[in-house]
Amino acid sequence: MRTNFLVIFLLLFHFSSFGAVILQYHHVSDTTPKSTSITPEQFSVHLKYLQENSFNVVPLSQLINNIKNQQPLKNKTVAITFDDAYIDILTNAKPLLDKYNYPYTIYVNPGIINRNENALVTGINSHYLSWAQLKMLGDEGVIIANHGFEHDSLTRITDGLSQQQWLAQQTTLLLKAETIIKEKTGQSWHYFAYPYGEYSPEIQYWLKENNFIGFSQQSGAIGLYTDLTNVPRFPASMPYDKISGLRDKLNALPFNIKLQGEQAKTIVKFKQTKSITFDVETDDFYKSGLHCYISGLGKQKITWQGDNRFTINFSGDLPIGRVRCNCTAASISKPGRYYWYSKPWFVLKEGGEWYHL
Repeated sequence: MRTNFLVIFLLLFHFSSFGAVILQYHHVSDTTPKSTSITPEQFSVHLKYLQENSFNVVPLSQLINNIKNQQPLKNKTVAITFDDAYIDILTNAKPLLDKYNYPYTIYVNPGIINRNENALVTGINSHYLSWAQLKMLGDEGVIIANHGFEHDSLTRITDGLSQQQWLAQQTTLLLKAETIIKEKTGQSWHYFAYPYGEYSPEIQYWLKENNFIGFSQQSGAIGLYTDLTNVPRFPASMPYDKISGLRDKLNALPFNIKLQGEQAKTIVKFKQTKSITFDVETDDFYKSGLHCYISGLGKQKITWQGDNRFTINFSGDLPIGRVRCNCTAASISKPGRYYWYSKPWFVLKEGGEWYHL
């Protein structure tokens, strides 16, 4: 009996102790658009905070391999990622990352990098890294990964194409991007960061069938049960760059929440969706301490349907655009830390037209 209890305890510890956070950056610069930037000074503050508070900064590959193999990582594990391969990653971010010996990942768009190469030939300054620079960084241990051939959303279907035709076109380009990255850098991780964070269950299914890992842009910690076609990342650029907010994100715990059937849809029309139901597979929080907020609507009322399921009937219509429902709950066993989960919607106009990026 005692042996069985010990086995159960160890299994519970194994699955509950794992938690990690991925940080998402774009520019590290004082002069680039604020919505996708963090200043070098504030980025340095982030890295110093990680070191002084004993965070375990690991390569993204180590984190993903642990999830694949169901092997827990150390507590307070963090991976650092950059989208779009901007030149200031090399000029501003790299010296700071090298100071702390922190590994990182850069997601690139080969079509954009190719045009960048042509611009360099004509003497035009570029905002993007070159293939030679990416190869150099890769040789130093930086992971170079896939952000799509261009920076096109995989969910926005071009007029005149069926959904199947559009999916075939975009996935062909995704595979083309992976091939070019391998040719230019020698790396092929099958890691794909969704442009604009937009994805759908159909895209997720394709990624899974083709052995790709999908990285999104909604917030949340990750654990052994994280869906590897929808790995969350915390945005860490402005306006989310303050240490006061970053502290809670870095200490976030993975919220094991599942969505069934229609609840997993990401693309909806304005006024089409009125509620959502979540299935929760952890009880390390008090129901009264669960709080959910929706972009543009604020805090939502939660209705429990049994011990492990709750529903939110929206207080209003989901606004048009990229919308998030963030749910957090204080951990009972880990005081001061919060379970964190984010559900995205991409809300089209009432007639089905896409919003502007």
